[in-house]
Amino acid sequence: MTEKPRLRKLNRRDERPHNSSGKPRPQRQHRPSQGKRIAPSRPTRREAPEPANDAPELLYGRHTVLSALESGRPCNRIWVIPALRYDPRFHQRLNDAKQQGAVIDTVTPERLDQLCQRGRHQGIAIQVAAYSYWQLDDLLAKARTVPHPVLLAADGITDPQNLGAMIRTAEALGMQGMILPQRRAVGITATVAKAAAGALDHLPVARVVNLNQALEALKAAGYWLYGLSERGSIPLSKVTFDRPTVFVVGSEGQGVSLQTQKHCDHLVAIPLAGRTNSLNAAVAVGIALYEVCRQRSPAWDLTQGDIANP
Repeated sequence: MTEKPRLRKLNRRDERPHNSSGKPRPQRQHRPSQGKRIAPSRPTRREAPEPANDAPELLYGRHTVLSALESGRPCNRIWVIPALRYDPRFHQRLNDAKQQGAVIDTVTPERLDQLCQRGRHQGIAIQVAAYSYWQLDDLLAKARTVPHPVLLAADGITDPQNLGAMIRTAEALGMQGMILPQRRAVGITATVAKAAAGALDHLPVARVVNLNQALEALKAAGYWLYGLSERGSIPLSKVTFDRPTVFVVGSEGQGVSLQTQKHCDHLVAIPLAGRTNSLNAAVAVGIALYEVCRQRSPAWDLTQGDIANP
């Protein structure tokens, strides 16, 4: 029996029609469309430059201005309402500032509202030289003059009201200084000074480029580092603060960063009894510093002795 010849199977390319010359059509070259526009590349995002250290600051509020005048901080200009110009608390200090070259303007409250951008100026404002930060070595040298000094290290605090409240509390409770990072955190501004209510003139504040490196330098100087965290494994009251101490407090939303936690000796927590699971950063600092004072001085321990009935 004769076997039928097999037909060669044509693929789709072979089935394409040819032109009249019998030659296969040349493949079409792809050309970019004429109307398509290429989007320009975005410029590299740059971080905002740090404010100049020698830029003048505007401070306002009676306690803040009075503290600046008492400390002898150089000032360029003072704006005051008539009712305070000859007030016994300010009269002599304003005259002293005038003799040192400051210009004193007696203005209306509306003018102060405009200068302070509706801030609570209480009738007086002052333009002073920018805050002069301490060097870390100088801060440590000053802290060595007291036994078992206590410092604060702020990790990414961005709220000026919180920072000012921390400075005010630390100075009021007799602490030795504070350390701020240079980037991604608020520095000493007029709002911070207003919230600190004059404490900046008595509490040294150092600003460092790298906070974690500064923490290691503090360890080498003999300090013990305690990070304040709601996830801390040790209750605050279980720690005995009988050595040089640094409290590390984190930002309002993130807390102490994971990288900074690695440099802490311990993470301590403040036990809470309510449904709120965290505290404001400034409030947590106040509780921690009060615990140090309570342990070191019986006069601070309100849990000892009976409270007399009225």
